[in-house]
Amino acid sequence: MARRRSPRDPLPLLTLLPNLLTILGLCAGLTAIRFAIDGRFEIAAGLIVLAAVIDGLDGPAARRLRAESAFGAELDSLSDFVCFGVAPGVVVFLFALGDAPDPGWIFVLIYVIGACLRLARFNVGLAAPVERSKAAPRFVGVPAPAGAMLALLPVFASHAELIDFSQHPLIVAPWLGLVALLMVSRVPTLSPRALRVPRERAPWVLIGVAILVGVMLTRVWLFFVMLDLLYALTLIWVGVTSRRQRAD
Repeated sequence: MARRRSPRDPLPLLTLLPNLLTILGLCAGLTAIRFAIDGRFEIAAGLIVLAAVIDGLDGPAARRLRAESAFGAELDSLSDFVCFGVAPGVVVFLFALGDAPDPGWIFVLIYVIGACLRLARFNVGLAAPVERSKAAPRFVGVPAPAGAMLALLPVFASHAELIDFSQHPLIVAPWLGLVALLMVSRVPTLSPRALRVPRERAPWVLIGVAILVGVMLTRVWLFFVMLDLLYALTLIWVGVTSRRQRAD
């Protein structure tokens, strides 16, 4: 009969790996604020992207290592609030809203509170799938990491030399408000882990991925703009199909 583990028993180092990843992501988010204060917005945006990548790794790592815990879940949620709520808000404010500090800061507050409410709703289990489907389960509201990427779209587009949003605070501020509404809304969103590709379309998907990788390696900021726009298109597509299904 196996001995029950005592709270004083030493932990295997691998069981700490998911929490270490979460801490690494938190450090990236906090450091993004520091670089934004220094005016180095490309590094700040890159660090938030890095935090999003790490956020996608710590959960699967915990499940694979059977290291899931209430402590890890709370740590992950607090890290998400800083990395995908506070940090993007501060970065976008310093990047584009400094010339209109009072109204700009109001929209930053709206965005950060929207991210906080999204995470709180998820934590209490209210972000359940809108409809369960083997093909494409749909969840309620835009997740906080995706919201952060959408919030950073003005920064991405400016560094891609498409349009300098730092000169257009009247566009950036309402955009932050819109992203906040998407996070707290009942808008259905796809779960990436549940996406399925028809076999006959697999070659086209691979070609599309190759194009995206090519853009990423040559025009990294344009790559992030394209990802944001593709994600926005999925929101529209899922919203339309959901309405049609409810009508039927």
